[in-house]
Amino acid sequence: MSLNLNLEDPSAVASLIDHTLLKPDAREADVTQLCEEALRWNFASVCVNPYWVPLCASVLAGSPVNICTVIGFPLGANAPVIKLAEAEHALQSGAQELDLVQNIGALRSGQLASVDKEIEDLARRVHHAGSLLKVILETSLLTDEEIVLSCRLAVRAGADFVKTSTGFSGGGATKAHVALLRQAVGLAIGVKASGGIRTLAVLREMVSAGANRIGSSSGIAILNELAAAGTGAAAPEGGY
Repeated sequence: MSLNLNLEDPSAVASLIDHTLLKPDAREADVTQLCEEALRWNFASVCVNPYWVPLCASVLAGSPVNICTVIGFPLGANAPVIKLAEAEHALQSGAQELDLVQNIGALRSGQLASVDKEIEDLARRVHHAGSLLKVILETSLLTDEEIVLSCRLAVRAGADFVKTSTGFSGGGATKAHVALLRQAVGLAIGVKASGGIRTLAVLREMVSAGANRIGSSSGIAILNELAAAGTGAAAPEGGY
């Protein structure tokens, strides 16, 4: 995990980005285009709803672009057995990274053993498949104390990343919350900033606060902004 990337380098910026399309009205053609864009720009992954994982697996077969999907999205309130089944299906369909929405209500009710076990069970299954687990905390709904507690539970339970937001519940990433996540987890695991990251300046702000992965639907706009500043190239000639 590197926090010392050259953010003047387009390839370094692209390597941070989960190229994201989670809108409920996204069509097959939109998801296919997302994958083709990820290949062209060399993004870290595409992040899609679970239904589209098989399509992404087909389009991205043999490429270095990972397939990320969401579990218990966007509320986190599904029963643990449903989240585990959803994760199992996603892994069997070709997902390599799973972004799990923690049970926010359970956490805020003090049901910490339940939150911990849910993440631990998911992490064990995900790691058995050689994949990554990111835990979405939904920071806009939590106090700072609850954020720190969520981070500690995620680390203990074996998550690979903590993530700020779904982008669907009242607020996205903030510099202060990213810094708090990084402070809480140290260098033990990754920090993903997601929600409202649409410009190069905001991406750089999130990385400076401690993020080493960015979820955004504006990755191409961000890279074109870098190119316009004279420090990068426009669209790459090929893909991987």
